[in-house]
Amino acid sequence: MRLELGKIFIKDVQFGEKTEVKDGVLFVNKEEMLQEIGGDEHIKSIDIELAHPGESIRITPVKDVIEPRVKVEGNGGVFPGIISKVDTVGEGRTHALKGVAVVTTGKIVGFQEGIVDMTGEGAKYTPFSKLNNVVVIAEPVDGLRQHDHEKAVRMIGFKAAAYLGKVAKELTPDEVSVYETKPLFEQAAEYPELPKVGYVYMLQTQGLLHDTYVYGVDAKQIVPTILYPTEVLDTAIVSGNCVSACDKNPSYVHMNNGVIEELYAQHGKEINFMGVIITNENVYLADKERSSNWSSKLCKYLGLDAVIVSQEGFGNPDTDLIMNCKKIEMQGVKTVIVTDEYAGRDGASQSLADADVRANAVVTGGNANQVINLPKLDRVIGHIEYVDVIAGGAAGALRPDGTIEVEIQAITGATNETGFGYLTAKGY
Repeated sequence: MRLELGKIFIKDVQFGEKTEVKDGVLFVNKEEMLQEIGGDEHIKSIDIELAHPGESIRITPVKDVIEPRVKVEGNGGVFPGIISKVDTVGEGRTHALKGVAVVTTGKIVGFQEGIVDMTGEGAKYTPFSKLNNVVVIAEPVDGLRQHDHEKAVRMIGFKAAAYLGKVAKELTPDEVSVYETKPLFEQAAEYPELPKVGYVYMLQTQGLLHDTYVYGVDAKQIVPTILYPTEVLDTAIVSGNCVSACDKNPSYVHMNNGVIEELYAQHGKEINFMGVIITNENVYLADKERSSNWSSKLCKYLGLDAVIVSQEGFGNPDTDLIMNCKKIEMQGVKTVIVTDEYAGRDGASQSLADADVRANAVVTGGNANQVINLPKLDRVIGHIEYVDVIAGGAAGALRPDGTIEVEIQAITGATNETGFGYLTAKGY
């Protein structure tokens, strides 16, 4: 599959009479957008605010972050199986508004949602502080069940991103990136002298508001399978997660998966990038065994020399991570695992809940228990009181003077496992 990703760089977002892009500025007709994304019976009110880099604004609790996109040529549409009909994506042309995102917030859904600060100490730890954010505040009706609340806010976010993305359809991109992966035998033959490298992409699927969707299907219902990398970059995978803010991959991160982008950057130079194996993270031992058996089997079946394995979440999924690593290594395929650590506030605790001697090549996103102090900011979008109960916070985290003491796990995207630079599987 060959995907052209046309990038329209946005330097500012403002409200205006018409939703359009002029001279690098995205203008948003607020009333029209509210009408487009509203109508869910589970939501009693929706509002939209803007947050720009450097402004003294704190957004919390953050549900999801989504990049506005539109399909221009080729099969399917954005967010297939959710917003668009079910069709295979990953080829043709898609346009993206770069430098801007939809951020969803409102009354907390799950206690593990997080914070995005647009300035100050917290802004250093989240990539979303660098974006011009269109913040959608969706407040639920009283007595709404958590799963219904999560779905309603999730769908509103995708509708908002699709609405904004439509303005890019007729625009000429500032830049076009081309990604291509050929059918398996052709791909293997293209660079026979280079090591064949794949990517085992672990998706959070533990339920209890810890869910990821593939073509609209809850990924806990799948067995490991193969995707073209271009499918991932073309919105086939999106988030439904309320897992710890630093651990979850918001939809924006799936759409801009840093591991896939860097593997493509090295394709034909140091490696032959063969494709992506998606697998889930399970609760029960039998399910963990099944999925790790399948992911390791597929690595062998594809004839890979090395793989990168990235994890989403922590604790229980550490077992899935180590099972994948161990079993893939036992197939004769070299592995590099990508994770963050929960090493305690002093950094002296065991970093992962599981381990194996074969996990000897590790890329770390840092210690999520590291404590940081956030300054008082002038404006809050959302509900500040929840910082005392979100993962990484604690009773008294919000101080009387408006400052906040939290672990960096409370910051959305702080140690995200798929946003790093090139992860090389040396030793193949």
